[in-house]
Amino acid sequence: MAAGTIRYWAAAKAAAGTAEEPYAAETLAEALEAVRSAHPGELTRVLQRCSFLVDEKPVGTRSHGDVRLTEGGTVEVLPPFAGG
Repeated sequence: MAAGTIRYWAAAKAAAGTAEEPYAAETLAEALEAVRSAHPGELTRVLQRCSFLVDEKPVGTRSHGDVRLTEGGTVEVLPPFAGG
């Protein structure tokens, strides 16, 4: 199991009540399931609209179950942003 950091931005940060927290998971899907369990409610709704970067690489349309996490890695949770 890999351990790293999840960073929340904008609406995700507000909904989580923190800017970042640790993860312990093998895949992005596992990490997000743990986040949903730890923060039920608004963050779960916000995550439905978010895009994700894993170690600075966009996840895009890949299945979250196929996105492997790395030891010491970073997951960025990016809700839609307004503006240019």
